[in-house]
Amino acid sequence: MAGPPGAGGGSGQKRGRPATANAGNSANHVGHVENATAGAAHQPSPGPNLGPSLQVSHNFAEQHTKRIVMALQSGLKGELAWAINALTLLSFKEKDDTRKDATPLAKVPGLLDSLLQVISEWRDIAHERMFAKLSRPRLLGADQPYTGFGLEHEIYIPDDALLHVRAAAERNAQGADATETKEGWCWDEEGLFNLDEIGRHEKQICAVAVSNVLRNMSFMPENESFMAQHRGCLETLITVLEDHETEDEELVTNSTETLLNLAPFLCLKIFTNNGNNKANNPGSSMSDKRMIDAIMTMLSSPLISWHCNAAELLGRLVVNPDNESSILPFVPLIFPRLVELISTEVSGDALAAAVAALLNFSEINTDCRLRLAGERWAVGRLLRVVGSWNHHPQEVCRKAALTLETALFEEQ
Repeated sequence: MAGPPGAGGGSGQKRGRPATANAGNSANHVGHVENATAGAAHQPSPGPNLGPSLQVSHNFAEQHTKRIVMALQSGLKGELAWAINALTLLSFKEKDDTRKDATPLAKVPGLLDSLLQVISEWRDIAHERMFAKLSRPRLLGADQPYTGFGLEHEIYIPDDALLHVRAAAERNAQGADATETKEGWCWDEEGLFNLDEIGRHEKQICAVAVSNVLRNMSFMPENESFMAQHRGCLETLITVLEDHETEDEELVTNSTETLLNLAPFLCLKIFTNNGNNKANNPGSSMSDKRMIDAIMTMLSSPLISWHCNAAELLGRLVVNPDNESSILPFVPLIFPRLVELISTEVSGDALAAAVAALLNFSEINTDCRLRLAGERWAVGRLLRVVGSWNHHPQEVCRKAALTLETALFEEQ
């Protein structure tokens, strides 16, 4: 007969069976239970690795994260791919998945900076394909694999877009006059550390994958505050928004969603009051005005996902009293665009984001309420949203009604 559960000992017994159970034991049931209970009191409880959840030791997790950081910093294609894949898995965590023993990814030493460096390396070589000149070949050590990106060890492949440049270098090497040789040498060595087009594409894929990891990390509550206070992270995301016309679309979308997730903890004064960061980054010219300008360009974008995220981002930023002084000067430009989004022709997401942003603006500032109440076409569109309650979500209609209610409280 199986004994009471929880009385397992240190031997290799099945769970739920008593450690004192054996074929030759003729003790009564009461004594059997007492002995098992006394033995369990002096023996360690089963480890946390029993059951459906797997607990990883802290030392192993720490070594694993260190290896990921070193792989990101190495710049090698294979190491980067492994690290990004590992972080993609680690950054997916359900809300009910509580791993309290694990260090938040954003607080792993050097991890966030290494991820941002991958995006910065891509942006250093990014250009608009239509107006960009050809990349220069890398001839020094061409037979030795360096980073694994592009065609570093196969420079004579027929698909290489720079084959004619390499052929010219061969002609110079085979025998030409001094002038042609000198000209060819300058042409070749100028692009010593440039990558070919295939390598550029691989770098772009890595940057987009890293932006997806940052987006996933911003969804985790334990990472939000740290990432919102990391000036380098904000600067990288903002510069991506500024170059949205020439940058990869998925990279821009991930950047806007990351900023949107960090908005409740984001204070624009980080660009003005933090003198230490300016001392550490003397080349940085980021300011709160520059960030708002970048968001405004996204708000004017025809892409639905971009202007929806921008509208919702402005609505979340203005709730913070420390951000009012930076955002309110842009209200004359923000309001017309938000009201323009409130129409039956746009998507439901754009309508919801615009109405929520207008509600936040009208609740925090009197001038915003007066400006909204003074625009007849704005009030008319809000009334149209409230009247068409059967075509729009109930929450959107409720926020539109609250926006009109706050505007009516002003005597003017």
